[in-house]
Amino acid sequence: QVQLVESGGGLVQAGGSLRLSCAASARTFSNFVMGWFRQSPGKEREFVSMISPSGARQYYADSVKGRFTTSRDNARNTGYLQMNILKPEDTAVYYCAVRPFYLSTRSDEYDYWGQGTQVTVSS
Repeated sequence: QVQLVESGGGLVQAGGSLRLSCAASARTFSNFVMGWFRQSPGKEREFVSMISPSGARQYYADSVKGRFTTSRDNARNTGYLQMNILKPEDTAVYYCAVRPFYLSTRSDEYDYWGQGTQVTVSS
């Protein structure tokens, strides 16, 4: 069982930045892919980004490419999502999730989820 605790959401003006953190309880955190997803009211949960277990590879949805950066610190069992140049359409609840070893953009292929953190971008 892996527990994920997210932090860092909040209210920010368009053009601003936020950094989300996701702390994992797993001792084998370095074996897990970490994904980030978001969900807005009335919409399905969508893929935002993911990072390989070693941190060497990162992937992004087209809507956030060039503005968001995902990273991880395996020594601290923590992943991060740095969000810059935020837009009102980025407003959503953001979730981190993990799955062992293999990369995937599909939310239904992730085994463990954080509680979610609200990000609100005002225009």
